[in-house]
Amino acid sequence: MSHDQNPAGRSRMDRRRFLTTAALGGATIVGATALGGIDADAAFAAPMPSLDPAISKSAFAEGRITAINGTVLEVAGSYGDQHLIQLTNATSVWKLRPTTAAEIKVGDGLYARGVDMPDGTIAADAVWVNIVNLFCEIQGIAKDRLHLTHGNSHAVVGRIVTETTTASYLGGALTSDLSRVRIGQSAQVLGAWRPEDDTIDIARVTVGH
Repeated sequence: MSHDQNPAGRSRMDRRRFLTTAALGGATIVGATALGGIDADAAFAAPMPSLDPAISKSAFAEGRITAINGTVLEVAGSYGDQHLIQLTNATSVWKLRPTTAAEIKVGDGLYARGVDMPDGTIAADAVWVNIVNLFCEIQGIAKDRLHLTHGNSHAVVGRIVTETTTASYLGGALTSDLSRVRIGQSAQVLGAWRPEDDTIDIARVTVGH
């Protein structure tokens, strides 16, 4: 057998070795489209089968970031578990909008999707920072914020962010025009939690859905 030949079984092993080496070395490991979408809605979508035959399933983690060591995020999960999230140059980062790893801070909440690595880390293809998805009622409207209630009448302030916040009416296209948002409407709010003041920066408000 020549050195140019590559049996199928060995191909799978070599691909896994490449993924591991690349994750630890910071190289591109896998495109996000192999594991699912990278927009904000993808954080709440049902897991999809990997399109990469070398990856049997996606890995997921959530929790609060307790430390950042270079490109590794230490995350305390909501149920007492601990995660190490390895960022690479293929990692997509969402924090109210698509952004970079430089915007990730200790204390932020995180939801991550990626690939389990042999060293115990998760090589992330996408992370969503402080993302929230609330079904609520609009109680008040101001120039730069919406006053919301959700759950058992829990009050939340949603901040309207210039050039970022959009609205969708009756399932229509997104628009920056919020003039049709009304007090008393039921709404779905997708946005980013602000740990410093417990408010939400609104990415999208959907009414009439």
